[in-house]
Amino acid sequence: MKMILRRLRELRRYPSAVAGLVLIVVFIGLSVYAMIALPYGHAIRLWRAPPGVWDETPLRAAPIWFDWFTRDKLPRTIIVSTGDAGLKRVEPLEDGRSRIEIVLPFDYDYDGFPSEVQLFTQATFEGTRTVITVHWRTPTGEFMPLLIPPVNPRGTRSIRATDTLYISQDSGLRTLLGRAPEQGLFMDRTAAIGPDGPVPVKGRYELVLVGEVLEGADLNAKLVVFGQVHGLAGTDHRRRDLTVALLWGAPLALAFGILGAIGANLSTFVLAGIGTWFGGKVDFIFQRITNINMILPLLPILIMIGQFYNRSLWLMLGVIIVLSVFSAAMLTYRAMFLQAKEAPYIEAAQAYGASNMRIVFRYLLPRIAPTLLPQFVLVIPSFVFLEATLAVLGLGDPVLPTWGKIMNDANTNGALYMGQYYWPLQPAILLMLMGFSFALVGYALDRVFNPKLRTV
Repeated sequence: MKMILRRLRELRRYPSAVAGLVLIVVFIGLSVYAMIALPYGHAIRLWRAPPGVWDETPLRAAPIWFDWFTRDKLPRTIIVSTGDAGLKRVEPLEDGRSRIEIVLPFDYDYDGFPSEVQLFTQATFEGTRTVITVHWRTPTGEFMPLLIPPVNPRGTRSIRATDTLYISQDSGLRTLLGRAPEQGLFMDRTAAIGPDGPVPVKGRYELVLVGEVLEGADLNAKLVVFGQVHGLAGTDHRRRDLTVALLWGAPLALAFGILGAIGANLSTFVLAGIGTWFGGKVDFIFQRITNINMILPLLPILIMIGQFYNRSLWLMLGVIIVLSVFSAAMLTYRAMFLQAKEAPYIEAAQAYGASNMRIVFRYLLPRIAPTLLPQFVLVIPSFVFLEATLAVLGLGDPVLPTWGKIMNDANTNGALYMGQYYWPLQPAILLMLMGFSFALVGYALDRVFNPKLRTV
């Protein structure tokens, strides 16, 4: 153990190892932060995207740092509700009804147009539904209706207790404005359009909602003007913030890689030592199993399991470990153990009557153990990439938010064709950095522990 610790201290002489260790520490810190800031149950719920969770998040929005690479100030999401900055006035009418007027003002100072505009309403009523009218006031003083007939001959609309008005998808409003509502509502339609296309008018906008309710009823509203950028990682086709999956992808990738390396490499190492020491039928059986297992295609087997049985991440990990125990590494370790088996101290242990298992676990395995550490570190990325490969092929765990799952969603929903490069590139870069970090440390460990590669 002292020798191993002394050798590990030699890693400080290798800048590549130091850089790799720094990256690994960063990923470990990212994993700890993810588990604290987003507990497992909460993260799974967010990733499943039940109704109402991501309603205020823009669709397919780029990360906010995209602003660094553009001359324009890209719009962020603006949310104005009755209980926030909205103004609400209640006026009693003569017939026992009340007139509720809600004004939702906001300042718009961005250089681009929003991606969508939606109005969420909540009403409490008995019997007859609440009837509303909605108007839009621009900084230039224009005041236009948003509920365009023939929604209702009076230009009104009855709403449910909880309702959503998709203003950007209103075909009547599109016809009136002559273009997409999210553009027409924010531009000066009386001004000439320049060679670069329409530009938004900056200033104060207001949405005015008027409803008539029975006595005792109530009405509230929330306006969401969706931006083009959102969060540190952007959003996907289901409005989910990709930060959730990028954060939780780190602990899942580390867990998959480390558990896979421990389960496969440690088992292979121990079984190779036992088979080599006992020899005879035990060694023969281990070698035949290894020969058969080496010709089995791992990836097609995993694809069949995921396609016809179950796609659980931990089931896949168990199958990978089982199929990786009797791998080519068994032959490598066997060659090392055959050489160590003839060492004088092994003969001395036999002479004073040590049992076979004591010789294996106290003398034989520790002799070769230093060579296990570099291989253990180097094999971790292969398990991480294998899990990502399965997810990219559509065979990842449907519940867990992993980096491979993000890339699969991006590929399935045409992210690259739509110019949304941030979507698949962010998890791909994190995967490469994780593999790179373990490779740097693994190769440095190999130089430290392998006598043939040692420089001093």
